[in-house]
Amino acid sequence: MTQLDFNTLLPLIVLTVWACALLIVDLFIPKAHKGWTAFLAVTGLALTLGLTLAQLGASGSGFSGMVILDGFSTFVNALLLMSGLLAIGLAYGYVKRMGLERGEFYTLTLFSLAGMMLMAQAADLVIVFLALELLSIPLYVLAAFARPKLDSEEAGLKYFLLGAFAAGFVVYGIALVYGATGSTALNAIVAAVTERSANLTLLTVGAALILVGFGFKVAAVPFHMWTPDVYQGAPTAVTAFMAAGAKIAGFAALLRVFSLAFPSLAADLTPVLWALSMLTMLVGNLLAISQTNIKRLLAYSSIAHAGYILMAFVPFGNQEVQSVSVAAGLFYLVAYALTNFGSWGVVIALEQKEGRGLEISDYAGLGRKYPALAAAMTIFMLSLTGIPPTLGLVGKFYLFRAVMAGGYTGLAVIGVLTSLISAYYYLRVVVTMYMREGEPEAMQESWLNLTWGLAAIVTVVFSFVPSGLFAWASQAVLKLF
Repeated sequence: MTQLDFNTLLPLIVLTVWACALLIVDLFIPKAHKGWTAFLAVTGLALTLGLTLAQLGASGSGFSGMVILDGFSTFVNALLLMSGLLAIGLAYGYVKRMGLERGEFYTLTLFSLAGMMLMAQAADLVIVFLALELLSIPLYVLAAFARPKLDSEEAGLKYFLLGAFAAGFVVYGIALVYGATGSTALNAIVAAVTERSANLTLLTVGAALILVGFGFKVAAVPFHMWTPDVYQGAPTAVTAFMAAGAKIAGFAALLRVFSLAFPSLAADLTPVLWALSMLTMLVGNLLAISQTNIKRLLAYSSIAHAGYILMAFVPFGNQEVQSVSVAAGLFYLVAYALTNFGSWGVVIALEQKEGRGLEISDYAGLGRKYPALAAAMTIFMLSLTGIPPTLGLVGKFYLFRAVMAGGYTGLAVIGVLTSLISAYYYLRVVVTMYMREGEPEAMQESWLNLTWGLAAIVTVVFSFVPSGLFAWASQAVLKLF
């Protein structure tokens, strides 16, 4: 390994080594003091985040061009590490309360984050697949972490089986791309297409299969069926991490692969991406209307938001608006991650043992008894809908603007209409909190309160000054070396 290789993957190497060391150190931490494992995990994430931010403006490739460092990977890795910190903030009190306080919870979270970071830096389809497995396998275990609870075991098994099924599509797609171009490296694929030596039919089929595989990972329709059951059955802290982290990593890989390696296939894949985005927005929002369980409601909400993020891919063949659409997609991922962790934080605060406190009706009277918690949940519901003054509105504005600039006004109109549909079920939660009588019981845990409180404040404050964040997203340039 050369110095350049080391520098390219320095934050990832540090996080992986830290996770391995934490796995050993945890053996010597008494069962009654597993909070130390959480503290050490946070320390490792903070150190890795510092190293990632130190790479701002740096670029290069390593390991014979199989991994890459550019503005895009730095932005995504910083977002993933912040998501990891928020996830541990949500989980710290939750795992103790639910009797799940085992040190491997935090170690598995770090290993999954390492896979997500590798996904953002992958410049070879083989590395994309390895990163996909590294991020997924710890999540399969975490989904079933509440064993012997049957719902959790079922969630872990469903996620594992469908995840393995999706991985098969990715592998087959990579094989076809290799057969079409003679390489799995993104720059070699581009060169083969440019030199007209690639079999475009085979390449298109391979790209479509890769899209199907990642469609499962990001829960895009019609590959979304696992999402409600897994989100409902998994421990809620795991669900929050899964809903944000896996989506960020999956979309990061899709943005890099489809924006760089397959731009020549824009004419063939654009109608497919358009249809996927439209169906995902429609199905996610329409099925959410009938939900009475808050975890299933947020699961369908997660599906709908995958559709909104997919809008950023539709104009990827238009070089004039490609950078704007990538920046809009990254900005929306930030808005979604913040709102996601905040809303799941409120859910965790109200959740009791044996699954109590997870019905929407359980939120009745929250506005009177816990006004701060209800105000935060209101902010998150408004942000998911796209109502001011929230970051969700700004994110949707940038997305719709990018899609319209690419000439797909119809898709933007569908996005607006589905947002109006979503207002029904999001605002139903707000109405229940403030206009229904009830006596909810909420947990007052310092780290949990800090997490949802910080998310609520940032969601509002950044909506007034979004230009700096969007400028950073605009500088997150995708590169090939």
